[in-house]
Amino acid sequence: MSQKSRVTKKTTSSKKKVTAKGKTIKQTILHFIWSFLWKSSLALIAVMFLLGIYFDRKIERKFDGATWALPAQVYARPLHLQVGKELSPTLLISELKTLNYRPVEIVQSRGQFSVAGDQVTIYRRAFTFSDRPESAVKINIHFDVDKIVAIKDSKGREIQSIRLDPLLLTRLHSQQIEDRVFVPFEKIPDLFIDTLLLMEDRNYYHHQGVSPFAILRAFLVNFQAGRTVQGGSTLTQQLAKNVFLTQERSLWRKFQEAYIALLLDSKYSKDLLLEAYLNQVYLAQNGATGIYGIGLASDFYFARPINELRIEQIALLVAIIKGPSYYNPRRNPERALARRDLVLREMVDNNLISAADYQYAVADKLNLSDSGALNDRANPAFISLLYRELQGNVPSAVRNKSGLHIFTSIDPLSQLHAEYAVQNGIKRVAKKNQPDLQGAMVVSDREHAEIHAVVSGKDVKFSGFNRALDAIRPIGSLVKPVVYLTALEEGYGLDYILNDTAIVLKNSTGQRWQPKNYDRKFRGQVTLEYALVHSLNVPTVNLGMQVGLNNVIDNLHKMGVKEKILPYPSLVLGSVSLSPIQVAQMYQAITMQGVYEPLTIIRAIVSSDGELLYARKNKASRIFSKQAVDNLNQALHKVTSEGTARSLRWRNSGEVFAGKTGTTNDLNDSWFVGFDNDELVTTWVGKDNNDSAELTGSSGALVLFSDYMKQKNRH
Repeated sequence: MSQKSRVTKKTTSSKKKVTAKGKTIKQTILHFIWSFLWKSSLALIAVMFLLGIYFDRKIERKFDGATWALPAQVYARPLHLQVGKELSPTLLISELKTLNYRPVEIVQSRGQFSVAGDQVTIYRRAFTFSDRPESAVKINIHFDVDKIVAIKDSKGREIQSIRLDPLLLTRLHSQQIEDRVFVPFEKIPDLFIDTLLLMEDRNYYHHQGVSPFAILRAFLVNFQAGRTVQGGSTLTQQLAKNVFLTQERSLWRKFQEAYIALLLDSKYSKDLLLEAYLNQVYLAQNGATGIYGIGLASDFYFARPINELRIEQIALLVAIIKGPSYYNPRRNPERALARRDLVLREMVDNNLISAADYQYAVADKLNLSDSGALNDRANPAFISLLYRELQGNVPSAVRNKSGLHIFTSIDPLSQLHAEYAVQNGIKRVAKKNQPDLQGAMVVSDREHAEIHAVVSGKDVKFSGFNRALDAIRPIGSLVKPVVYLTALEEGYGLDYILNDTAIVLKNSTGQRWQPKNYDRKFRGQVTLEYALVHSLNVPTVNLGMQVGLNNVIDNLHKMGVKEKILPYPSLVLGSVSLSPIQVAQMYQAITMQGVYEPLTIIRAIVSSDGELLYARKNKASRIFSKQAVDNLNQALHKVTSEGTARSLRWRNSGEVFAGKTGTTNDLNDSWFVGFDNDELVTTWVGKDNNDSAELTGSSGALVLFSDYMKQKNRH
């Protein structure tokens, strides 16, 4: 073989080896890539599977049980309208305005009322009361001066009685429970849903939780603008972010958001997810509390339920969803108004509203409720009392449930009048050098022993020291009616003669005590009635010694005083110390004709699905004879007409009261307890540091009582 042939053969062999080696390397690389891909895919599938299990369990825990821990809703008493009831049209209108009923010329929808002559027409809202749900109904109330003479429905049929929906006073929530008003899907107005989807997610009912077209459209718009001006998230993705994720901007968060949205859409109906979104979405900040959900936002911005919003209010609420801070109507009204009008234009362009409705709506202003309206309904004084009763009377298994409806006896008008009386009264009675003068008031119902109003100071919204519940002060002459009631129970008559002459008493250690009347005079002999009417000290001491101090103490305990009381003669002049609410409890038996019943504020508690969980139990018991109490009340009436509280004759001309003044040593504490036909009012005026108030019971606390009754009885 020639050398050339050998070289050619060798070269060919070398080329084959190189080619084979190249193929081997290529195969190795392809094999590596394939191996990497299928292993990575398996790993990704495994990760996605595990993530799916993790997210699925989170979703089930949130959506298959109670979606949120809802706050307890606390309601005032409902106003009962009954044929024959003494009620002025003015007070009914005040109640309707408190309930945020809207005055109109012609009543057409729920939450509206009109006035024409002696007639008030009301479209009462539907409401689930503690005993049963009641549907919305249109009624006509006919008055004869200040008395209801007829109630008729929209068809002219006569109704004997009906009740208005009660005022929502507050929602009890904590750091763990957000403030929220849950609105079920079926109660969300169709126009609101249609407008929301029009502005935020038009294909909501057609995508599977994620919309690739929306993402692509947002990408193109943002790319052209050079910044983020449009989002591609669906409402389902926003729900996933709001409920399960943070607000962090990252690809990983967006991936989780999309994955959870797909799972949500596959597991639950569109309506349920939309309901969850609308009850979760953030819409405002109220101090340290966030406003979440359209139910609470409707109350916060417009002071009315979501199903009573007008077209322009629906448009504004949908507009705010785009950016609650940016479109905050209270801070940025012009910006919010422009966004609202844009929503209105979209609504008319897409045939959600008529052109006439658009013209009417776009011409309206924002018309927001007062910024503090959501906070002003509740008074810290009665909320404190409510918490104490919940702890003391209601089982923990009940009070720890989510979404409770707590029905109380608080009367919104009584509370308003009491707050005014304390604020205004303190200003009137305070001397120039008394900026620290304070007051407290407790108003209770004579018939049912229920609390109507509680005020703990002249700053009625201050949530600190609760004077109505915790200011334990000597009660002075307020104890005297118990001494006289003890005597009347033992057979003494109002005409029984008592000595009003100087006396000296000694205790077991030889200490001397010589009581004196307030005017430093002695009258010789007076009747039992005269001594009480004019609050004479010496005859009261004599009477107390005759009937027995231990008997007086026993009666105080029967009337609800729980403190240990020592049988010293000074007891009958008021050395015992009580809080205003304890005094109210003591006098309750006097106003209930000798029947004792514990004062309460809670009437009933109902679960979120309408089940009655707790109801007040009647614990009434007779502790005094009706005749003895009637005789006592005869004397207490004379106290207000000719005795120590006789200034009420000109302060509240034409009105009839019974009551008792109380003044302590050095004029430190000024007390007055008075009552009319239906309410007992307990009032205290003094200073927190126990310095002199420089006021008697008649010059201090009585003035606050007078102001309360003027507010209550004005027409």
